[in-house]
Amino acid sequence: MGEVMGRIATDDSGAREVTGRTRRLATAGLVGVVLLVSGFAQWAAHATAHSAQRAISTNRLSDGYARAARAVAAEESLERKYRLEPGPEVRARYDAAAAELLAALEQVTRDGSPADQAAVARVRTEHGGYLNAIAAMFAAVDRADTATALQIDDRDVDPSFGLIERLVEGEAERHHQQALDALAELGMLETFISWATPATLLAGMLLVALFSSVLRRVQRQLNQQRERAVHSSLHDELTGLPNRSLLTDRFEQALRTGRRRRTAAGLLLLDLDRFKEVNETFGHQHGDDLLQQIGPRLSAALRETDTIGRLGGDEFAILLPDVEDAGGAELVAERLRASLTEPFVIAGVELNVEASIGVAVSGIHGTDAMALMQRAEIAMYLAKKHSVGVCSYSADLDRGSPGGLALLGQLRRGLDRDELVLHYQPKINLRSGRVCGVEALVRWQHPERGLIPPDQFIPLAEHTGLIKPLTHSVLDTALAQVRSWAAIGLELPVAVNLSARNLVDEHLYDEVAELLAKHGVPAHLLELEVTETTIMTEPVRAARLLTRLHGLGVRIAIDDFGAGYTSLAQLRALPVTDLKVDRSFVMTMDRDPGNALIVHSVVELGHNLGLTAIAEGVETQQSMSALADYGCDSAQGYRISRPLPADAFLEWHARWDPSNVAEAVTAEAGG
Repeated sequence: MGEVMGRIATDDSGAREVTGRTRRLATAGLVGVVLLVSGFAQWAAHATAHSAQRAISTNRLSDGYARAARAVAAEESLERKYRLEPGPEVRARYDAAAAELLAALEQVTRDGSPADQAAVARVRTEHGGYLNAIAAMFAAVDRADTATALQIDDRDVDPSFGLIERLVEGEAERHHQQALDALAELGMLETFISWATPATLLAGMLLVALFSSVLRRVQRQLNQQRERAVHSSLHDELTGLPNRSLLTDRFEQALRTGRRRRTAAGLLLLDLDRFKEVNETFGHQHGDDLLQQIGPRLSAALRETDTIGRLGGDEFAILLPDVEDAGGAELVAERLRASLTEPFVIAGVELNVEASIGVAVSGIHGTDAMALMQRAEIAMYLAKKHSVGVCSYSADLDRGSPGGLALLGQLRRGLDRDELVLHYQPKINLRSGRVCGVEALVRWQHPERGLIPPDQFIPLAEHTGLIKPLTHSVLDTALAQVRSWAAIGLELPVAVNLSARNLVDEHLYDEVAELLAKHGVPAHLLELEVTETTIMTEPVRAARLLTRLHGLGVRIAIDDFGAGYTSLAQLRALPVTDLKVDRSFVMTMDRDPGNALIVHSVVELGHNLGLTAIAEGVETQQSMSALADYGCDSAQGYRISRPLPADAFLEWHARWDPSNVAEAVTAEAGG
């Protein structure tokens, strides 16, 4: 019995030990759960706050660099303008751009890291030297000392500005990517916390009562941070108004609702008149103050269901989700213009503000958001151009070409129905007389109007976004024709023109590569022509795209060279293979010695840069002979042949005798 009792006591002691150990483990586990829940709550709050703050600060810093990049681009543009049109107004605008750059750099210094401050210090140092060189160059321009001005530009201004541009644009692009990464990080954190929160709640079920307030606080903080981040991504930082993304989303919702209810939605694009004068006269801070007052003033004239947003600069958009017709939208537009008649008080000064408004209404001017925004923009530009205040999208306003804007809808259908055709203008080698290539020129075979020349529909396509499918169609047709000619033993390169919108299309490289592969055409048989003014619309993005295309093997030509503002530094930086002399100089070189000298100089410049020189607009034997004497490589123009349909081109090619050119050039030289 004692043995049994001892065994029971031993077992009881062991049980108490096991129970105590279990209690301690349970207590430790309980403490662990408490620590886990508490730690998660604290981490979630801290991580969310830190991530959101990082997103906000990186976006603000990115905006500062973007502002600096815009100021640098403005300096470059106004520098060239001053050389062409010197005057106090241009100089004042240039000084304002320089001041804007310094203000943007100051913002970066305040918001940035030591590395950003070091980058700003370097830009400021370079900019100081650049401004000294600019002052010297402008002084030479003022004295009409062109040679000195060009020397200063080439020796001091261009190298210094190029370094500034690379520094600022490089930092702007890097910080823009950082801002996007910060927003992505915030989104991933939100997703993780939304998944981890229920799991943590389940693990801490026994302590819900104790820690529910903590978790509610964490969730409340998370929601607040998320709301701030979402609001920041969908609203304009300066005015607090919806930005383009939010406005587009609401517009598409209004269009869907309108289709269900059979109602129309209106879109008004409002652009302030002479807003640049406010910035130039009072400074950008006062200009920002004015923009901040525009939204409340306009909102007072709208319904609660209407939306006003800022698209950028001094351009605002107003969405009217339910309007009867264009007349109703125009009445709202007039009411908005009237709301701006009361002077704005900026820094104690009364400013009178006017605006131009373009109107587009769904069901009347289009059915999708993109088309309606483009057409409202066209109407706004026409309102500004004709000083009419308010303008609804209408073909009647465009008197510049037959049919005008009415062709837009027909052009879209024409693209779908393959109504665009290509004519090919041959290029000849001025030394051998042989055909060395063709330029593909688009025409529109309209079912009712007949053959429409490109100047009547290409500008419309560029303004409305149709230029992208149009360019794709031209490239597809041209490369198919090159392949067809190659199949019969005629291998000829084809040149295709690109517009400004093409050069900012991030998908163009892939489209060109796919079309070359689709038709089995070597890349060197495709040449893409861009004008100087086209490149200068978005110089950085254009150079990046052209470099990629050149790396593919495609030839790049500067079209209409001599009529734009490309500097030698920019020309050297571009992956150009051919230089086409502007036809306006070639067509008049017979009777204008000055233009003949320009043509000769451009040919020599092209050769000195290792480029092929091409003259277009050759209409006389005399000009063709002169071009041969100048060493111009090839030529095209009516003296050789007009642009021809593919079949007619083959017939012309079969008749063409290369010796005629060589004999004619020799005879002209002998005469």
